[in-house]
Amino acid sequence: MLQIEDFSLYVMLCVLAPLVGAFTLLFLFIFEKRIDLLENQANRLVLEKELQQAKYFQLNQQIQPHFFFNTLNSILSLARLNRMGELIRAIEVFSKFLKVKYKSNQSICTVAEELEYSCYYLEIQKIRFQSRLTYTIEMEEQVKQVAILPFLIQTLVENAFKHSFEKYPGEAQLNITLTLSNSHVLLTVWNSSEGVHLNNHQDAPGHGLTNIKSRLHHMYPEEEASFQLIHEHDGTRAVVLWPVSYLTNLKKEAKQNEHYISR
Repeated sequence: MLQIEDFSLYVMLCVLAPLVGAFTLLFLFIFEKRIDLLENQANRLVLEKELQQAKYFQLNQQIQPHFFFNTLNSILSLARLNRMGELIRAIEVFSKFLKVKYKSNQSICTVAEELEYSCYYLEIQKIRFQSRLTYTIEMEEQVKQVAILPFLIQTLVENAFKHSFEKYPGEAQLNITLTLSNSHVLLTVWNSSEGVHLNNHQDAPGHGLTNIKSRLHHMYPEEEASFQLIHEHDGTRAVVLWPVSYLTNLKKEAKQNEHYISR
């Protein structure tokens, strides 16, 4: 027969055991959550570092002497020909291009913002290449406000000029397409290129393309994002796929994570 002391101890254990178990599970949950948040914070720091590298490559590859001076020479030619309307537009576009380049410090932006910056670059190149250059941009309306890595489109566009249009004569055609595909964004940048020359850079992607792969890896799960550079007989096709997300949601999540980590 149980004594009163033993019975009381038994009841206490029955009451405390679930509480101890609940507190243990809660502690494990909080610990796991904190680990996840710390990992997210580490990924954001890596992304910021990669963005700085991307900006560095942009500053060193785009505003290189031949691009800068060729653009100024094209603007000077417009002035000599007294084509004032085109001259004013060329200076305006070049000024906006430089302003965005040197002021942008976002680790993420919208497709509309990234495309606007890339269009400045294309307008400048149109002044240089004139009728030789033709380009098209096709984008679904829903894609405009989707989040994208800064300089992603711009780097692919620049790659077309660097490895094809500036090296080889003939028509320079560029097509940019942005569509939605099963909760993902599909970006395709195609440029014309002579097939015989494709192997010149097929096995040696530049710093900009390597940077794109690295930033996609740190921003999204490996199975959710991809980048391919496909060499065809008449051109080169860059294909990028990443999950649909929006800038407001990402900023809200970042603030929540920072608040939780700082506690």
